[in-house]
Amino acid sequence: MTNRLANEVSPYLRQHENNPVHWFAWGDDAFAEARKRNVPILLSVGYSACHWCHVMAHECFEDNDVATQMNTLFVNIKVDREERPDVDAVYMEAVQAMTGRGGWPMTVFMTPDAKPFFGGTYFPKPSFLQLMTAVTDVWENRREDIDTNVDALMQSLQRSEFAEPSNAVASMSTVTSAVTHLVGGFDSEWGGFGAAPKFPSTMNIDLLLRSNATHPNAAALHVSTTSLDAMASGGIYDHLGGGFARYSVDREWLVPHFEKMLYDQALLVRVYLHAYQVTQFPRYKQVVEETINYVLRDLTHPDGGFFSAEDADSADESGHHHEGWFYTWTPHEVHELFDAELSAEIFEWYGMTNAGNFEGRNILTRHFERGSLLRNERIEAARQVMFTKRLERARPLLDDKVLTEWNGYMLSSLAEAAAAFNNESWLAAAIANAEFLIRELRSEDGTWKRSWHETGTPRARHHSLAADLAALIDAFTRLAEATGDNKWTQHACEVANQLLDEFWDPQRGGLFTTGNNGEQLIARQKDLLDNATPSANSTAAVALYRLSAMTGEGRYEQHAHRIMQLLDQIMHKAPSAAGNALSALHIMNSGITEIVIPGNSPILRDVVRESWRPNAVVLWGNPDTSPLWQGRSEGVAYVCERNVCMTPAQNAEMLRTQLA
Repeated sequence: MTNRLANEVSPYLRQHENNPVHWFAWGDDAFAEARKRNVPILLSVGYSACHWCHVMAHECFEDNDVATQMNTLFVNIKVDREERPDVDAVYMEAVQAMTGRGGWPMTVFMTPDAKPFFGGTYFPKPSFLQLMTAVTDVWENRREDIDTNVDALMQSLQRSEFAEPSNAVASMSTVTSAVTHLVGGFDSEWGGFGAAPKFPSTMNIDLLLRSNATHPNAAALHVSTTSLDAMASGGIYDHLGGGFARYSVDREWLVPHFEKMLYDQALLVRVYLHAYQVTQFPRYKQVVEETINYVLRDLTHPDGGFFSAEDADSADESGHHHEGWFYTWTPHEVHELFDAELSAEIFEWYGMTNAGNFEGRNILTRHFERGSLLRNERIEAARQVMFTKRLERARPLLDDKVLTEWNGYMLSSLAEAAAAFNNESWLAAAIANAEFLIRELRSEDGTWKRSWHETGTPRARHHSLAADLAALIDAFTRLAEATGDNKWTQHACEVANQLLDEFWDPQRGGLFTTGNNGEQLIARQKDLLDNATPSANSTAAVALYRLSAMTGEGRYEQHAHRIMQLLDQIMHKAPSAAGNALSALHIMNSGITEIVIPGNSPILRDVVRESWRPNAVVLWGNPDTSPLWQGRSEGVAYVCERNVCMTPAQNAEMLRTQLA
């Protein structure tokens, strides 16, 4: 017998539809039930590709004894953090304030009016049973202790809402100091930053590359290339099918948590693309190509939307699930495909042994030959055979919901890569994705939804958040640059206007996570820190600076300045959590070069695409109403800053000189 989650479309929520727990989805009916029964709410938050979420589900939520206690003592709510990052962020901040740490699955006990008073992450069955008994005792016998906890936590949850902006925007010296800080935190042996577990830190590496591109810095470039080589050589990278796992559990990038997230592919494509444009190392181009091919092959809906993730776990031949089973190999499995000589070459190339490097099996890796990624013909042919053979295995679960924010990230990266490599098939995929988003996730009144699933009624659900719209603005501007079609700039302006009208804080500046017409949670927070994904505010700042340069609309630049003032303290005090914000600051202090090429002049356009120009915008193709287009003639290029232009470039060499 299914529970209420059978009516949901989130693959994560649907994973729990057969639990004996009487789950509610997040909504008014759950809170009304808690008030009616006068019991606490037990909130459980996770996501479909989360390994430890599956472990707790099996140990606790599928267990009749645990479910009976949950159903008797609490109203139980299950949330997909990817659908509702606004809900996740509020209660994750509460858990971190209470315990000093966070993660998923997240478990929170709260009052019927949604105020948290205790929480944690993963609990095994015995601990969870004890915890529920203890929480109930406090609820029934020491309610004043709960009230004290709630009051203290509410102050913590409102910090971002009431954060005060600085009086002025920081100078380029803040970027320079941040670069020095990042170089100082670099793991010189294995790349990346800090100790295990290690995350890709894409925005920080991109900041180092950006800084080096405008002011050559050998140390920043070394940190970047060493880190990128280590990640692409390690087990975090799928050497057969392309794409990256979410993070490495060790310092060496060898053993990943095997889930693959769309946002990681998007951000890593971007940083490897920029690294290739800076260094011209072919291995980085290979990583870009293989990662994009993975997304287009395995994470793309036939109509153009990009799916969210693939799970870490998959079934073996007996149907038992193991983390990483789909991706790992034994020497025997290789011997079944190739003769002894080629098998030996494969063992050496991918570091395979009889003992294995992960639970008796082998994660394929090149981390012992860091940066040596270009395969010879024999190894490449073998890779294709192994990839085809791997398709016979049970695949990890696909989370096939489409999220506006993550699609925006991937669309930005895909459009930028398509332009850099003049790849028409990628450009077609980018256009198809943009058209899908507009068709499926934009409502008739022009407002946007966050999440889409093909089986839903309606298919698009949940109010968009600031991060969704900020990502769309950036994506549409990048697509305008890639296609030369100004309709995408117009779409970017429409989204930007909606973002500023609905999410802007007129008192302190910056963007609230939720819009004026969205659901009002117990705290109206602002997304300020760059973590696994860029913050909504830093994404908006970058996008608004660029859109202002493309359109001449000063309002966008003024709001970006105010976002920079709000992010100022974070950039100074926690630069490693402000990589994208610092890139926006770099844009602001460097100024944006405006390049206009009226009509379709491939020779001039390709000059612009010869290298990464992090602080430039490119307008070409059909003109629009921007001041940059006024009085322009086809057949030449105009290089400008704030509408003050150099002599029109008559040929490729002249344009190349002006851009140098």
